[in-house]
Amino acid sequence: MSAYDYWSIVQAALTTVSFSFVSILFGVPIGLGLALLRWARVPVFSQIVTGYVSIVRSCPAVTLILLIYFALPQFGISLGPMAAGVLALTISTAAFNSEIWRSALINFPVDQYDAARAFAMPRALRFRRIVFPQVWRASLPGLVSEMTLQVKSSPAIAVIGIVEITRAALRVGARTYDPLPPFMFALVLYSLIVYVLVKAQRLLEQRQPIESRT
Repeated sequence: MSAYDYWSIVQAALTTVSFSFVSILFGVPIGLGLALLRWARVPVFSQIVTGYVSIVRSCPAVTLILLIYFALPQFGISLGPMAAGVLALTISTAAFNSEIWRSALINFPVDQYDAARAFAMPRALRFRRIVFPQVWRASLPGLVSEMTLQVKSSPAIAVIGIVEITRAALRVGARTYDPLPPFMFALVLYSLIVYVLVKAQRLLEQRQPIESRT
């Protein structure tokens, strides 16, 4: 492998990180919103969210990307590869994040919420000061695990022509007739990305006891 080969895979890694980061940035709060709709049992919307989560969780990322990229133009909505990839990954991770958030909400001690309501604390303040800090702490490990899975699901965007880590390694291996070095380098890059996510999780967990005392 030449220096150019290594650089091409590194550039593809930046694409992988970009797609994963943007989809996570949107997917985490959207998942929280969906979980709150189910937790609050909002009529109609709760049933719609349940159906959405069930369908998306059963749909492979590749199928979802192809569906969005090729089916939406039939309805007059044409998206480029980058927009379709981000939308598909966001829809997918939001469904999984919703279940992680909902699990934490189900285990949330409702008596604390009722006590705050008895003191006439506004709903938004109740959520911000009482519900969210505890739900966030309980959800953090699951959310980070979903983020790592999201990174490892990103090769699915290659089906619509986007060059990410795996596709770049495949191209280098096909050109050099030696697939082992590029795929080993790709493995190292994936490991570094996941390591950063896990390290960030540990730093956040270490800060939580300090923040809870302030």
